[in-house]
Amino acid sequence: MKHTPITEIKVGLEITNKITPVGRLALNDGKIYFEYDRDFLQSSLELSPLKLPRQAGLQTFDRYLFEGLSGLFNDSLPDGWGRLLLDRSARLQGILPDELSPLDRLAHVGKIGMGALTYEPDQQTDTSSGQIDLDALAVQTQEVMDGEASEVLQELISLNGSSAGVRPKALIGLDAERINIIHGTDTTQTGFEPWLVKFSNSEDGSDAGAIEHIYAIMAKDAGLEMMPTHLFSAQKGAGYFATKRFDRDNNKRIHTHSACGLLHSDFRTPSLDYADLLKLTSILTRDVREVEKMFRLAVFNVLAHNRDDHSKNFSFLMNETGEWKLSPAYDLTFSSGPRGEQSTMVMGEGKNPADEQLTKLGIEANINQQSIVAIVDQTQAALSQWRALAIKYSVSKANIKLIDERINKS
Repeated sequence: MKHTPITEIKVGLEITNKITPVGRLALNDGKIYFEYDRDFLQSSLELSPLKLPRQAGLQTFDRYLFEGLSGLFNDSLPDGWGRLLLDRSARLQGILPDELSPLDRLAHVGKIGMGALTYEPDQQTDTSSGQIDLDALAVQTQEVMDGEASEVLQELISLNGSSAGVRPKALIGLDAERINIIHGTDTTQTGFEPWLVKFSNSEDGSDAGAIEHIYAIMAKDAGLEMMPTHLFSAQKGAGYFATKRFDRDNNKRIHTHSACGLLHSDFRTPSLDYADLLKLTSILTRDVREVEKMFRLAVFNVLAHNRDDHSKNFSFLMNETGEWKLSPAYDLTFSSGPRGEQSTMVMGEGKNPADEQLTKLGIEANINQQSIVAIVDQTQAALSQWRALAIKYSVSKANIKLIDERINKS
């Protein structure tokens, strides 16, 4: 099959009941250009204030970072599992993945991506409908990881939307009783809410979903803002972890931007410090309460040994009036970072950050000493539930012991 590359993409924003034109992306001689729409320039919205300011004229970016895209649009692209699915589908059509430009990939995101941005032409093919069986979906994802199941690729692509991360995910609609599950990448039927469910990859144990669910429970008890979560039962393993989406309010879309995209900080080569994230939160939200939320998240990640705390795992939400706030916390689980260190350092310390660095971090962010101590104490109290919760949710004995030792070590 001959591949006809896309050379121009229209970008829109859907945070009201209609799509507002934002601008155009164009590919010319291997370089990507962006220009804001004339009418959008008259608005007050800054979709990416640090790296893609609202200004007239062409803007272009480092071709070696995000494949030449702005971080704003790179946030819309799936990576890990989502990229694997699209690459497999391209090969089945006789197209080499390297022949797909970022604009080709954005066209496959179309109007069902995470956040509120839309892309035209829209080449997304929605082949899913009706009820979803999570056990059957888990089998299909495993078959794809094993190099099989080409006939379900399009369904899995449409279910993935543009969600990021290496673990297979599906965007679903879930009813209030958390029993009936339907396809939910775009708008959901009346009585269903937009959720995201995860499946284990080849590196996960069968209790990965249960561990993430327990971490969500502990995070809420530690005072973190979290979306509702649920652990679905599974025929194999301890269950499938699911969370309600924070980029949707029923059928309303919410503009979402990661720290990775905002700062042009590649999550694959960690270089951020939590001091940078606290400063970013202050600049973007201008709200000390949001800064304290980011500090609380830093404390939890360090004490809970969540070391996969890279720049894509922190996001900000913008409403229709242009006001920003920190998103609810997500992707919280026991994990190791690069060389076993935190992906995001704490006051320059990545290998063994502790109370000393966390206290310095809080003081630098103008959080008073009493609040710092209270946040650390509340987090430690929440984490003390680990063993009891792990037994309740059928985590393996080996993981109960390992995580208990690392949490206590922290």
